[in-house]
Amino acid sequence: MLSTVTGKGQVTIPKSIRDALGIHPNDRVAFIREGERVLLHPIRTLKSFRGAVKTKEPGSFIKERAQAKAAVARRVAEESE
Repeated sequence: MLSTVTGKGQVTIPKSIRDALGIHPNDRVAFIREGERVLLHPIRTLKSFRGAVKTKEPGSFIKERAQAKAAVARRVAEESE
């Protein structure tokens, strides 16, 4: 597939490539140089994983999040002692 570089250095990623890599508007991508090649790698953020994990029971997300925050707080407190 070919694409043209604009005067501002911008390139349109063909739709078939965006679809295959799950790239959507406002997503971030990394360009990785390997010799004479450049690889395009989508960057996944926490926001992109929203809804990927199911809670144990309905409404338990807030409770599970509070438990996770408490565990992190304990670990940080232990490290600072």
